[in-house]
Amino acid sequence: MTEPTIIEIDNLLVSSEILTVKFACNLDKCHGACCIIGDSGAPLNEQECRYLLNEKKRISNYIRTEGNCSVEEQGPFIKDSDGDLVTPLINGEECAYTVFDSSNNCFCGIEVAHKSGDSTLRKPISCWLYPIRVSYLSGGAIALNLHRWHICIDGYVKGEREGVPVFRFLKDPIIFSFGREVYDKLDEAYSLLTKDRII
Repeated sequence: MTEPTIIEIDNLLVSSEILTVKFACNLDKCHGACCIIGDSGAPLNEQECRYLLNEKKRISNYIRTEGNCSVEEQGPFIKDSDGDLVTPLINGEECAYTVFDSSNNCFCGIEVAHKSGDSTLRKPISCWLYPIRVSYLSGGAIALNLHRWHICIDGYVKGEREGVPVFRFLKDPIIFSFGREVYDKLDEAYSLLTKDRII
């Protein structure tokens, strides 16, 4: 496997894997396991915490009793063992905002509330951007790297089969987080890589 290179776009340092690797969530295979597996809740930024605090009552109508109990006991967000702001968990397992459909697929209750007009927050950007992980570096630069998790292996298989680069699968959250111009520059970089047969 070729080592990823770094592409500079404004103040972003983007791993070339975000352009060269293919990915598309495969809910039929993973059933939304990212909502229920992990050592901690979903990472949150301060603005997301304010939304969860201010809209807690409205969001509560869309999540399970167990989730509401966890939110009431711990708060709509907590600090984990590393001191990072995250969503609370239910008994140390799934995210408190997790909901299930009739096929036992996991979904974000915050997103369900958002679609119904009862949450300003669509979902934590850390979840929406996955498998991109965002790191804030000294000097103001922001690093975007690809994160690989065994529970998402079917997403990489599906992405490869359908020919969907990571950045295109994540078009909406990339535009939401960094702007249309950044997405267009990623698309331009992808075209250059393709033309040069680097991927």
